[in-house]
Amino acid sequence: MSKNTKERCRLVLIAPADESGAAFAAKLEVALGGGDVASIILPVHDMDEAAYQKHLEACVPVAQAHGVAAIAVGDTRAFGRVKADGLHVDSGPGDLAEAVERFQERHIVGAGGAESRHRALELGEARPDYMFFGRFGQDTHPGPHKKNLQLAEWWAAMIEIPCIVMGGNTMETLGEAAETGAEFVALSRAVFNDDTDPGVAVAAANRILEDYELIEVR
Repeated sequence: MSKNTKERCRLVLIAPADESGAAFAAKLEVALGGGDVASIILPVHDMDEAAYQKHLEACVPVAQAHGVAAIAVGDTRAFGRVKADGLHVDSGPGDLAEAVERFQERHIVGAGGAESRHRALELGEARPDYMFFGRFGQDTHPGPHKKNLQLAEWWAAMIEIPCIVMGGNTMETLGEAAETGAEFVALSRAVFNDDTDPGVAVAAANRILEDYELIEVR
């Protein structure tokens, strides 16, 4: 017998490009004190290998202390050294399949680079733990990118693998992303802008997301 179960849409944070290391870790601490966050994705941005490892070393323990999954991006060596909870792979199906085989038994392995339905399905063949629709740093406008919304809505309706859709740079449009049915909405500038209190922003995001429940048939 099938049954309906409900689970609310949750928040994912994306570390911005303009701060790193201890400075960002302090902001992250404040943000995670504001309410429920599923994970923090920590992109490399323009850091070299050494700087990125230091960034992870500062941020991963903060996330884990709050019970939040810390996701490294691309760098499998740094990911292993800092004992991050997951790895985000956006360099293609081959690298994704390899990461799933090597790490998925004990870690989260997520997929990025899904810029079309065909590409998303191709990546989905590796059975990652999530599909990410958007690009890091893409939240330069108040609203989410329309293409990402369309892809997330299609994926959420058709595919069992959870998805994350990139939101805009303001909290006022968060509902547009949640309405796609995506399991997670990612925010970066909307939380970590210089004129924003990260904890207040996370609390506000959670109040909005409380109105968006996911209905799954089992």
